Amino acid sequence: MTEKVVGSPVTEHELREVRALIEERSGILFDESRERFFSTRVREHMDAKQLAHGAELVRLLRSSNVEYDALLERVLTQETRFFRYPDVFQALEKRVIPDLHMKKFWENPRGLRVWSAGCSTGEEPYSIAMTICDTLEFAEAWNIQILATDISKQALQHSERGVYSRRSVEFVTPKQMESYFSRVGDQYMVKPKIRNMVNFAPLNLAQAVYMGRFDVIFCMNVMIYFSEERRGALIQRFCEYLEPGGYLFLGHAESVANVPVKLQTIVHGDCRYYQKPLSGHKVRAGMEEMV
Repeated sequence: MTEKVVGSPVTEHELREVRALIEERSGILFDESRERFFSTRVREHMDAKQLAHGAELVRLLRSSNVEYDALLERVLTQETRFFRYPDVFQALEKRVIPDLHMKKFWENPRGLRVWSAGCSTGEEPYSIAMTICDTLEFAEAWNIQILATDISKQALQHSERGVYSRRSVEFVTPKQMESYFSRVGDQYMVKPKIRNMVNFAPLNLAQAVYMGRFDVIFCMNVMIYFSEERRGALIQRFCEYLEPGGYLFLGHAESVANVPVKLQTIVHGDCRYYQKPLSGHKVRAGMEEMV
């Protein structure tokens, strides 16, 4: 007989079924390290839906995409803030944007294409847009496209509204607050100048969809939810999508180690990021320390 989780109407077997269904459909893997978090969110969802047994939940998930999406929204963590990882945006400001500026200065038109993969509620792509505006000389003369994708429709709706709490903007400088936000009651709205730089779209990263070429790709703390096999496949896709000389930013716990891709590792402060070599250039062994 299957042992029941204490205080919950869902069994371990049913939780495994739900986990397997999520991985099959979205590629998201809730492994043992997230077991308590996952089971708690599933029980909360069952309480909200007034479901008496785990079997009812499994049946609903298999029969209704709406019900599946509702559970997925609950188990995905959306906690984030503007400029959440300062060293990442320092690297973008001090190294990446100046390098791309030099490479593309004589292009006509001058273009810059960035992808925020797994953008959650929008703080990351808007932070990227602000950094570009702060750093790139005559940014208005460039064709800047920031594509921001996420599997969560709720998160994308939040992103498109562009309204955030005081806590979300705590790392934003006073100058950036004045330039890029409007006060709306006790919240803060991203101004149209920044919002118009970002296009939001739903995307399941477990599905191989060609998005075009990019100068910079951000995929921060998303691949921790994928199996090793899916992580490797996604990194290879990112490498393929990068322009020669383009840059890839991953989360602190993520790397391209053990993935057969030609990417040079660069270190800037506490940030480790990657660059695709220019055509005909070999990747140097080891890391390049950037201070």
